[in-house]
Amino acid sequence: RQQSLAMQLLKLVLNCLNFDFIGNSADESADDLCTVQIPTNWRTIFLEPETLDLFFDLYHSLPPMLSQLALSCLVQFASTRRSLFSNPERAKYLGNLIKGVKQILENPQGLSDPGNYHEFCRFLARLKTNYQLGELVMVKDYPEVIQLIANFTITSLQHWEFAPNSVHYLLTLWQRMVASVPFVKTAEPHLLDTYAPEITKAYITSRLECVPVVIRDGLEDPLDDTATVFQQLEQLCTVSRCEYEKTCTLLVQLFDQNAQNYQKLLHSSSRNPLEFTVQEGRLAWLVYFVGTFVGGRLTYTSTDEHDAMDGELSCRVFQLISLMDAQLPQSSNEKVELAILWFLDQFRKTYVGDQLQHTSKVYARMSEVLGITDDNHVLETFMTKIVTNLKYRGRCEPVISRTLQFLNDLSADFSLTPATYSLLKKLVKIEAVKFMLQNHTSKHFPFLGISDNNSLSDLRCRTVFYTALTRLLMVDLGEDEDEFENFMLPLTVSFESVTQIFNSSFEQEEAKRMLIGLARDLRGIAFALNTKTSYTMLFDWIYPAYISVLQRAIELWYREPACTTPILKLMAEFMQNRSQRLNFDVSSPNGILLFREASKMICTYGNQILSLGTLSKDQVYPLKLKGISICYSALKSALCGNYVSFGVFKLYGDNHFDNVLQAFVKMLLSVSHSDLLQYRKLSQSYYPLLECLTQDHMSFITSLEPHVLIYILTSISEGLTAVDTIVSSSCCASLDYIVTYLFKHLAKEGKKTLRGREISQDGQRLLHFMQQNPEVLQQMMSILMNTIIFEDCRNQWSVSRPLLGLILLSEKYFSELRATLITSQPDNKREVLDQCFRNLMEGVEQNLLVKNRDR
Repeated sequence: RQQSLAMQLLKLVLNCLNFDFIGNSADESADDLCTVQIPTNWRTIFLEPETLDLFFDLYHSLPPMLSQLALSCLVQFASTRRSLFSNPERAKYLGNLIKGVKQILENPQGLSDPGNYHEFCRFLARLKTNYQLGELVMVKDYPEVIQLIANFTITSLQHWEFAPNSVHYLLTLWQRMVASVPFVKTAEPHLLDTYAPEITKAYITSRLECVPVVIRDGLEDPLDDTATVFQQLEQLCTVSRCEYEKTCTLLVQLFDQNAQNYQKLLHSSSRNPLEFTVQEGRLAWLVYFVGTFVGGRLTYTSTDEHDAMDGELSCRVFQLISLMDAQLPQSSNEKVELAILWFLDQFRKTYVGDQLQHTSKVYARMSEVLGITDDNHVLETFMTKIVTNLKYRGRCEPVISRTLQFLNDLSADFSLTPATYSLLKKLVKIEAVKFMLQNHTSKHFPFLGISDNNSLSDLRCRTVFYTALTRLLMVDLGEDEDEFENFMLPLTVSFESVTQIFNSSFEQEEAKRMLIGLARDLRGIAFALNTKTSYTMLFDWIYPAYISVLQRAIELWYREPACTTPILKLMAEFMQNRSQRLNFDVSSPNGILLFREASKMICTYGNQILSLGTLSKDQVYPLKLKGISICYSALKSALCGNYVSFGVFKLYGDNHFDNVLQAFVKMLLSVSHSDLLQYRKLSQSYYPLLECLTQDHMSFITSLEPHVLIYILTSISEGLTAVDTIVSSSCCASLDYIVTYLFKHLAKEGKKTLRGREISQDGQRLLHFMQQNPEVLQQMMSILMNTIIFEDCRNQWSVSRPLLGLILLSEKYFSELRATLITSQPDNKREVLDQCFRNLMEGVEQNLLVKNRDR
């Protein structure tokens, strides 16, 4: 019973300390950044040393289940806001915390429990989060305690399989300590130059030692959890830069030793697969370490000596690349390849381009050993490696995917500054790049093939490949149509093949795979063509011959999202007027022609998909809602792109615009309101589309049947309170456009001029509908008022836009709502709320002019 009472009391204390005292809604997952905003009237309790002593004593005397709760309380005590204390009081409080840490580490028996161990690691991390290194070194027991913490950390790293999730907190402590070294003003020694290299060494050696154990016992490989590995490496890179010479010396020694062992295995007659796997696993870790430490230069003050050491380390990885690639195509290790790509990316960010001067010492050693004198040579090495991977590792999806991401990063955003553009100019002069631009076929790059061995999802990476390739093409393309035609030749051949297959008794599976690949390729190309000239070349290439093939595919395979999704996404990309690329010449009908094709495709897909009938919960998104969301996204891009005059369609009796709007309505009515908000991609395409329609096409909205209007207005009403601000802001804007349209219509009705009556004919139907259903707008006014008054409103400006229109349209209901809201408040708050309402309406006139809205 005593234990049960102690447990309840500790939980009560913990809940009190966890309470969000100032309502800042801190993200609980980011607990290492937390500061507990203790109320000032609790100050005396925190100043008494017996308070902390009590919880440390409870930890030592209670069984693990309860001692864990005592440590959780201490974590919060260590996070107490600094402003609660004066400087002397804070120093004394910190001294008591450090004294408690020392007692725990001198008697570490309780830390064998994983729960205690985890909470203690959190406790240590909070010490540096809330206290400065300059304050910590002034504590009397600092030298002994930092040694104890270092030994504890080293032991923890060596036992990597015990509570691996807790290591993050220990590395956080050391990372923040080392990062604070340049800012320490006190004369007291911080001793980090002694212990930080030991922490780095322990991490490196423990990871190398875990490789044979993981392979021998079939354990889960830490390298497979890349998110955790990268997070820990990012923390380690800061720690490693303290006494960087020691870290580099250790890494060079380990790298040479393991590389020599690997070469011996390669040349030995009796090849043991297990030994190979172990050695390659160790090399993978070592390459990750080198990449991490080289990348750490950007986050730490560096010197020429450090750059020279980076050169030493980098030489070894570049030599390993040559060694690994020399074995192709016979053997290849996925983990080593992924590690090499990580290293290359870190080296790119740190030592390539305008990040530093070419006189950097990193190239001095690399020039001696490898003949790499500057970033031109490095770029050649990068591109050769990319081509090698794409040629020989086409069946290893993770390696291909990471390689293409690296290629994409190399080519991305290089139009932003002259320096980065000059880097791209260097890239296109490299032979490997010229080879790719002229030979992007499955013969040279197997991942572009369509064999049955490839799953359809593997074809996704083709989009990234063609985006990067087209960016490289664009550097010198200009208005050279012949060069563009040559670049498109492999795709032309593929489209001609598909056309022939369609015109004969065709092989469905082959045609389908070819089309999926082509759609992904073209989407990558279209994404990269951001100028009017280059986009027009692509449009002239695809229209009309090849776009009809895509239309046919949608008709045939509408049941197969693996086929329809890439084609619909391609059409959505075509409709994007990015950088005004779709502003065709005044004599060109291309904008209208493109919209007509999009209309046909959306109508075809919409009609076909509705014929599927009712789908199960697990099938409704992939088979139907995903396609609908892409169609809505494409339509929204067309409506907002400013490259089509939609009035032309009605004027010349063309029904493509009406058809696509009807398809929009049919698809919408087949979706439940709950699904509209439940599926994020669907809601983020539907609501912005609705905003476009209410802004520019209210004549269409007013022509809708009452049940459709009810559906749309209900969807707006439900979306007003959505967590997603894109959705709620679009709902507010749509509501504002509808309310403004109604108000202007009423204003014209009141003028009773002949012209006014003629103009108001269009809105008569909507006005009649609203008079029949007054509760629709009233409910939305109530929702907006409650959101503004009672909730944490993150988009207050958007919420305020439709409010004035709603009030002016329903003044009687506004008065009733105001009275209800005021009476719902406690007596002491009613006068305040009443005054707020008076202030809200003060000076407001009966119009929706911008000046009146902003009062």
